[in-house]
Amino acid sequence: MPRNLDDYNRMRDFSATTKPAAKLSRPGKSSPLTGARKARLPDLLKPELATLVEKIPDGPWRYEIKFDGYRIMARIDHGEVKLITRNGHDWTHKLPGQAMALTALGLESAWLDGEMVVMDEQGVPDFQALQNAFEADRSDDILYYLFDLPYLNGMDLREVPVEERRAALATVLKASEEPLLRFSESFGEEPRALLDSACQMHMEGLIGKRQGSPYVSRRSSDWIKLKCQHRQEFVIVGFTEPKGSRHAFGALLLGLHDHDDGQLRYAGKVGTGFNEATLRSLHDQLKPLQVKKPPVVNPPGGSQARDVHWLKPRLLAEVAFAEMTRNGLVRHAVFHGLRNDKPARAITEERAKTVKTSTAEKAGTAKPAATGKKTAPAPSQLGLEEGKVRITHPDRMIDPGSGTTKLQLAQYYASVAEWILPELKDRPVALVRAPDGIAGELFFQKNAEHLSIPGITLLDKQLTGQPMMLINNVEALVGAVQMNAVELHTWIATSDKLDKPDRFILDLDPDPALPWKRMVEATQLTLSVLDELGLKAFLKTSGGKGIHVVVPLTRKLGWDEVKDFSHAIVSHMARLLPERFSAVSGPKNRVGRIFIDYLRNGLGATTICAYAVRTREGLPVSMPIWREEVAELKGANQWNLHNVHERLAEVGDEPWADMPKTRQAITAEMRRRVGMKK
Repeated sequence: MPRNLDDYNRMRDFSATTKPAAKLSRPGKSSPLTGARKARLPDLLKPELATLVEKIPDGPWRYEIKFDGYRIMARIDHGEVKLITRNGHDWTHKLPGQAMALTALGLESAWLDGEMVVMDEQGVPDFQALQNAFEADRSDDILYYLFDLPYLNGMDLREVPVEERRAALATVLKASEEPLLRFSESFGEEPRALLDSACQMHMEGLIGKRQGSPYVSRRSSDWIKLKCQHRQEFVIVGFTEPKGSRHAFGALLLGLHDHDDGQLRYAGKVGTGFNEATLRSLHDQLKPLQVKKPPVVNPPGGSQARDVHWLKPRLLAEVAFAEMTRNGLVRHAVFHGLRNDKPARAITEERAKTVKTSTAEKAGTAKPAATGKKTAPAPSQLGLEEGKVRITHPDRMIDPGSGTTKLQLAQYYASVAEWILPELKDRPVALVRAPDGIAGELFFQKNAEHLSIPGITLLDKQLTGQPMMLINNVEALVGAVQMNAVELHTWIATSDKLDKPDRFILDLDPDPALPWKRMVEATQLTLSVLDELGLKAFLKTSGGKGIHVVVPLTRKLGWDEVKDFSHAIVSHMARLLPERFSAVSGPKNRVGRIFIDYLRNGLGATTICAYAVRTREGLPVSMPIWREEVAELKGANQWNLHNVHERLAEVGDEPWADMPKTRQAITAEMRRRVGMKK
């Protein structure tokens, strides 16, 4: 286990490999590895992706340093090397030295998995330096850290246990003296201590791999991420009134003593991490400490100060958070418990563990990392504070439970513009507006009457009978939030051909009493039916309780024909499995079943846009997913405004990358197979 930078740097050498390498029968030839099978070299192989976890699991795991770089798969075929990004782009021309080093390994054929990294002066991965190296064409500064070997010399190793694959990889690399190729060391020591060491070295965290697991081309719970969260004690200086379904209190107000003058300063809020028992217990302890005046020298103003109960600074809270802003406020905070082992007066900012802005950006905590495309600029770069779109009442509370403000919602939409704008482009959009936050009255607005949104495009009334809205740029996207929009719903047709839909959507809407596994099964069954019809489908979470199945089409049929066909599919499924599916809307018709909503395919109907926020507690997000991920989902609200960037940093738009080029017709044979007469 590395305890400091020197230890870690030494362990980068192959001589420090902790597990003996597997013995290959001949160097570079087939090996007696468990589960290996003879197979043709795959043309394409997508990487295995790790699942973010909060708790360290029990069981047989080994851990590697989580590198801050670019994930690259290397394909070797009789001396020809290709370096492929996670998006499937060929970057061989950008990494000529690494390609030559891989050629020099002398392998007949292989797929290798690893990360391109540039180290800083202390030997710590530096993502900004990596980007600079690419921009300056200095690929010799880039090290290729390899950590898996799913294919080698005519043998498919994906079913081979990970420890054997890695041992084989270590053997291959040990025979090489190529300085640009490195082996990613693994450690079996106590992971908490290892994580602490990684965090002290300002690394991203750890990757854990379950021993005995195969290699799969999707996100897997056999690979996990343990990120370096920032966690410390805060003085509890107040609490807010509960709203919505929350009881006892809404959020705790936090404070820290200034290092220089000792004054107690406001440090933000924490509104998550509580269960009902914690809420009640904490509230009982908070009530006797109430005072009229704020104990901090810089209390929040405006709506942030509304319904605040100030407290004597006696209690301490242990809080994890993503980063500390320049203004000294925590972001994405989670409550972990009360502390009673320190005096409140001793609580100051733990500067050694505080994420500075530059570090946060490198670690990807506040913005999506590069995914082979240009990432959306940060909100401040978009001019949110510079007048391009002025956010009035920026401190207005949108979601009391998470403490999310109107400005933070605007910043979210600006930060995901790269992904959401292609889904919004030229599609009429309807808004769900929440002038008083999601706990107040909501308004569904389908047109621009009595509404002026900066940057919005209006369709000619003659086309739709009313001034429909298009959101085609960041200004309009943020402008919608300025007009209190939270949800964005789109048509299944675009403005250049409004009479011909380019997709249909099946919305799987469950009886709320059903367990989530029924939704997983329903999604898989729906995909099977579409597969049998020859229709390629894409998936996204609804951000609510269900899954949306999206089927791209050629733009040949009108609204009625598309709706009738989708209705026929649903009716066909309800006939086949009446105990599972309903083709009729209404709560009484889906008791114990899942209603497959085809009505969203009617003229003027809308569906929540991918990457858009829902007006539900926690602000969940509708997120595109791979079909292989369905079985691993925990729910349709798995991603929200506060954790979505972790997802986007990992996968970008990959789950729907093929959507724009997928066009398919509804044939007479398809109609016949779902029971349509013509």
